[in-house]
Amino acid sequence: MLLTLTTTHHPATDLGFLLHKNPSRPQKFDLSFGKAHVLYPLASNDRCTAALLLEIDPIHLVRRRRGPAGEGFALEQYVNDRPFVASSFMSVAIAQVLGTALAGICKQRPELAQTPIPLEATLAVVPCRSGEAFLRSLFEPLGYEVETVAHALDENFPQWGQSHYFTLRLRNTVTVSTFLSHLYVLIPVLDDDKHYWVDQEEVEKLLRHGQQWLATHPLREQIASRYLRHQTRLTRQALSRLLEEDQADPDQVQQERAAEEEQAEKKIHLHEARMDAVIAQLLASGATSVADLGCGSGKLLRRLLDEKQFKKIAGMDVSQRSLELAADRLDLEKMPEARRERITLFQGSLTYRDKRLAGYDAAVAIEVIEHLDPPRLGAFERVIFEFARPRVVILTTPNVEYNVKFPTLPAGKFRHRDHRFEWTRKQFQTWAQPLAMRFGYEVSHHSIGPEDAELGAPTQMAVFTRV
Repeated sequence: MLLTLTTTHHPATDLGFLLHKNPSRPQKFDLSFGKAHVLYPLASNDRCTAALLLEIDPIHLVRRRRGPAGEGFALEQYVNDRPFVASSFMSVAIAQVLGTALAGICKQRPELAQTPIPLEATLAVVPCRSGEAFLRSLFEPLGYEVETVAHALDENFPQWGQSHYFTLRLRNTVTVSTFLSHLYVLIPVLDDDKHYWVDQEEVEKLLRHGQQWLATHPLREQIASRYLRHQTRLTRQALSRLLEEDQADPDQVQQERAAEEEQAEKKIHLHEARMDAVIAQLLASGATSVADLGCGSGKLLRRLLDEKQFKKIAGMDVSQRSLELAADRLDLEKMPEARRERITLFQGSLTYRDKRLAGYDAAVAIEVIEHLDPPRLGAFERVIFEFARPRVVILTTPNVEYNVKFPTLPAGKFRHRDHRFEWTRKQFQTWAQPLAMRFGYEVSHHSIGPEDAELGAPTQMAVFTRV
């Protein structure tokens, strides 16, 4: 049973710090079901690969077996796929051997542990009786690029058809902790089995490792059910706790928090400066069609309509209330027909593929990405850069280094209470550069607002241009 994890982050050997395993020294760990080995087949500044290899003792498993006597047929206890395919054994090994990395802890590189880096995982063999489509539906909504190789039942007898085993390769730019959390939960879901008794403790594990991403996953019910071995009571409990929400109107809460952020930035007129900078870039690009992603109450849309260069404009937001405010701000009902035909408003999510986003010259996301949970960034990247694929993409996000300049902002706090992260200039560039290369874009970085010699400007902007 083999899992490899590869990065091209520079220097790539930082993977050793993140995993708490020295690339120069193979290590062996005793587990209740066999042994685990960690070694590095490749360790250079440009590329580093760590391998987690499990040796399963099937005889020992039978002797420790719990459950009704005579379960399965006689030889099934000794002749099975347990020593070879990724299953709950691999999840246990991740937790026990790579537990510190799974928790996102790295004392020597704390900032790196919280930084998304390009990662690629390969699972030599995974079982998936539900087929390749189900396998993809587990990982693609989380932003992964999924590559599979299906294996025949027997290569010498092709007429027997395909087995339910696959080699699986996953690519994403996320933190190591996020990547391992996804693997920890979803490997047993693929296998649809666990080698140990499932009880209340498993609910806690699922919630702990899925709290940042499972609630918004389109297959959350199936994931919870399979992870908990189809125990209905535990599944209902897990989903109930996972989806437990504050009773306050979420749109009202969002508007209040946005107002707080705007008030903090008001003295330096940052909101207007952001729109000025974005429109200048759009005009210079020659774009005639623009999609405003996360358009909010429509401030940028109104500015875009005033520019005759933009013949086709779209505003998309996840909040229906924001779209209603945008329609009121734009006065759509009384707008002249020729002007009204230029603009479209629609509800949608930036983490799910949407055909309505295709065909625009440019896409803009002003102060949007920091509202996404880090595990969802990969999905956002694919939606915009792979599927929508506009000629120009403009993103702005706060520069967290500048926050100390805001007198009304408590130390260590983000500018908006709904922000999931705020990046330094280096972190933003570290995320943007490989993203551009991966999808065939060039990226340039710009400052918006008054610039401090040491802290930079309050807002940072990246302009991606398709090569």
